[in-house]
Amino acid sequence: MSHHGKTILKSSSSVAAATLLSRLLGLCRVVLEAKILGGGVFASAWQLAFMVPNLFRRLLGEGALGTALVPLLAHSLENESREKVKRDLAAIFSVLSLILAGICIWVAIGAIIARHYATKDYWQMALGLIPLLMPYALFICLIGIIGSILNTVRVYFLPAAGALLLNIFIIACLLMANPAVTGLESLLVSLSWAVLWSGAIQLLLMLWLLYHCDLFPTFGLAAFKNMRIIAELWRLALPGIIGASALQISFVADRVMASYLGPQAVPALTYTDRLIDLPIGIFAISFGAVLLTSMSRAAAKGNKDEMFEMLAFGLRHVLYICVPIAVFIVLFRYPLFRLLCMRGSFTESDLRETAWAALFYGCGIPSFVAVKLIVSAFYARKDMKTPLKISLFCICVNIVLNLILMYPLQQGGIALATVISSLMNNSLLLYFLRKHEQHALQIRMPAITLIKALIAASIAGTVYFIYPLLANILVIKYLPDLIPVALAGMAFCLIYFVVTLLLKCYEPKELISMFRRN
Repeated sequence: MSHHGKTILKSSSSVAAATLLSRLLGLCRVVLEAKILGGGVFASAWQLAFMVPNLFRRLLGEGALGTALVPLLAHSLENESREKVKRDLAAIFSVLSLILAGICIWVAIGAIIARHYATKDYWQMALGLIPLLMPYALFICLIGIIGSILNTVRVYFLPAAGALLLNIFIIACLLMANPAVTGLESLLVSLSWAVLWSGAIQLLLMLWLLYHCDLFPTFGLAAFKNMRIIAELWRLALPGIIGASALQISFVADRVMASYLGPQAVPALTYTDRLIDLPIGIFAISFGAVLLTSMSRAAAKGNKDEMFEMLAFGLRHVLYICVPIAVFIVLFRYPLFRLLCMRGSFTESDLRETAWAALFYGCGIPSFVAVKLIVSAFYARKDMKTPLKISLFCICVNIVLNLILMYPLQQGGIALATVISSLMNNSLLLYFLRKHEQHALQIRMPAITLIKALIAASIAGTVYFIYPLLANILVIKYLPDLIPVALAGMAFCLIYFVVTLLLKCYEPKELISMFRRN
């Protein structure tokens, strides 16, 4: 394994550790939300309302602006002074804060007006919560930008760990809630306040990290006159913003279409998202953040061979890890959601609807993660237009497939449409990357890893057939699926690891070598 491969694995592991903690807390949050809010009207209202500030986080925080900022800062840090970089950051923060504040105000006003025309109960509640939640969009977008800045100077763990706060505040609010006394509608307001406090505290912590890394912006009136850096960032980010906007429109369209299928469809998709987001968040965020930074530095030096070697290495490892996760979630979706959600207001009917969506979403996990890495190769070269064009095409395909599949397959059709469009996105990105960079990216090794991982995961999946026996023998009164799922998971991982060693996969040895001392 090359030096760059070791660096990527070690840096990615720190981000993955922080993200894992956040996602595990997120699962605890899902358990409590399912227990207290159930899978019907109140769950739909909360998830639809919280979706709005999350759209801006994905669009302007963790999305296009943050992504465009990494290669821009990587080039600036290589070629300019630290003071110049801090002045540039002041201009970015000043202009972005004003734009975000204006967006928050207009969205809040729009929600207040739209509430008077909403006919469904959950839409009325959701539109009532949006004005309270919108300041969180300002906080989280600035947090995402700061995280991108810190990643540029190879600070990964603490920015990723900051996401713990949101889950901690929501979990605390749910644990202290007494909906029998206050009512579920009042609980939704309390959850909104918890979200706001988590965003404000996280922003203060991130600003402290900037100061500690000697990257705190040098604010002043001159910041508003520094339009060069704004124009450059806008040039790089605009294609991504358009693409991300279309992607988020597609996401909103998914949820709006699902809301017409009945009150259970939106929670089913959302609960499935939360479980699927565990591996996607851990590996897409960790590998994606590290690869974007490392490839941007390689691109700034003009070293394309090194850049594409990093990409192939990252693809091999995410496929090795994510293929078995996808197979396990698809096979064990019923016991997993029964373990996570089956209590309180969450019914057997809610379980069936959620497991149906998970059947399709689970198959797309490797594709959802891989696209984050492949897009980074374009962004590192400051090519924002090619991913934009491909994304717009795939989003159109996704919406058309939604309309075709949603009625025969319900929310499962919406999930299947997302998976198909994601596979198409990956294929087109790889095609154009190889076309633009003649033979720069060798996909032979990632393809071999994919095939071997599928074979090994299929063999490990035979554990599914002994699960009923485990479930009958090993039962805990309140969590009957806990020990059977844990044992089945451990057996699945062990079989997968042994079979991949027998198939002579490189990835197990490379992962083990990361923990060895030189």
